[in-house]
Amino acid sequence: MQAESDAENATGGGAARANGTPVAPDVPAKPVAPGPAKAGPGAGAGAGAEAPVRSRRFPSITRDTARPEGSGRAVPGAVSTPARQWPMLSVLTATAVGLLATAFGHPRAGCLAIGVALIAASVMRRVLPSVGMLAVRSRFTDMITYGLLGVAITLLTLVMAAPKPWLVIPFMESAVRFTVR
Repeated sequence: MQAESDAENATGGGAARANGTPVAPDVPAKPVAPGPAKAGPGAGAGAGAEAPVRSRRFPSITRDTARPEGSGRAVPGAVSTPARQWPMLSVLTATAVGLLATAFGHPRAGCLAIGVALIAASVMRRVLPSVGMLAVRSRFTDMITYGLLGVAITLLTLVMAAPKPWLVIPFMESAVRFTVR
């Protein structure tokens, strides 16, 4: 059996698997230039017509799902990574400062820094064309998420009762008592 497949390969009969099954030769696919389809004699399946090869490149116009926005850079690629990701690093730095302030006994200042950092992230997401890794979801969703969390943390910080609130909301005390009851 092996001698037959070797003889067949030598005579141009094509390659064969170990079990004797012939294998079709690998022919690279040729890209088809876009244009009108040819109709007429010789355009049928047996006349060398090939199926168009789809490009693996990302289309310039998408019709369904958008490309993730976080893959972009805030600054061109020739600059170092920290400089390219400055929006995300600024929000993380402000959040770290807020956590440190909270850890060292200043909870109101720390929570206020975290809330302001999230509000700043929302503003940067709206204003800047590219924010690097600060972009997680769509622009609208990121703005709403960062903004609502920032406003909620900031308002809770301002009405915090330790030792005296900076902002007094009349129904807040009764709402807390009703909830804790």
